[in-house]
Amino acid sequence: MTQNDARVEVHEDAAALSTAVAGELLSRIADRQAAGDVPHIVLTGGSIAETIHREVARLSPESGVDWGAVELWFGDERFVAPDSADRNVGQARAAFIDEVGVPAHRVHAMPSTADVVDTDEGAEAYEAELHEHGPELFDILMLGIGPDGHIASLFPGFDQLDVSDRTTVGVTGSPKPPPERISLTLPRLNKSTSVWFLVSGSGKAEAVAGALGGRDPHEIPAAGVTGREETIWFLDRESASAL
Repeated sequence: MTQNDARVEVHEDAAALSTAVAGELLSRIADRQAAGDVPHIVLTGGSIAETIHREVARLSPESGVDWGAVELWFGDERFVAPDSADRNVGQARAAFIDEVGVPAHRVHAMPSTADVVDTDEGAEAYEAELHEHGPELFDILMLGIGPDGHIASLFPGFDQLDVSDRTTVGVTGSPKPPPERISLTLPRLNKSTSVWFLVSGSGKAEAVAGALGGRDPHEIPAAGVTGREETIWFLDRESASAL
């Protein structure tokens, strides 16, 4: 698939977008579980993700989802102390994971500075975790996008965009703080049945237009990720304003 095949949904504002995504996520998880599967979901970080996660917690009691039978992964993580407010897993725990009761062994957090000595060792550890417990294809991969078009912790012009023989890489010198991170690679991100881009705000509008317009992934990394069966861009009016 290419971004030309993507579905674009434009919602009135970030709140409406968040409610729509949360409802769709819960419905998809419930459907997979009804079919006898344990869904593998990749979470992202950022402000819109936090709003979506809080909606997931709010809507969850009526959803029929069994959170004891869902595997949660992360597309990237900030390589900081385990209790840092910058950690995506910490934000997700506070917003919904703890409230809905996902068992600890189902939450596949990327290593922190307390676990490994550097980002490369952390990437190797998460690669091993994926190899042992991960699926061939993630069921749903959720991604935010930066104003520069970056996704996960893969930034325009960075060498990590060309890594093809690894599932996970260390990142140093990130243009967005904190500077040290761990990220899934483009080949591993693309091993997803469904890819959902979650985007809010006028500051992302040009990057959205560039990705959907087929720009080179070295310039707009978001252009380089699509789902095997579907790609959906969940936008609000501001982030869709350059389309």
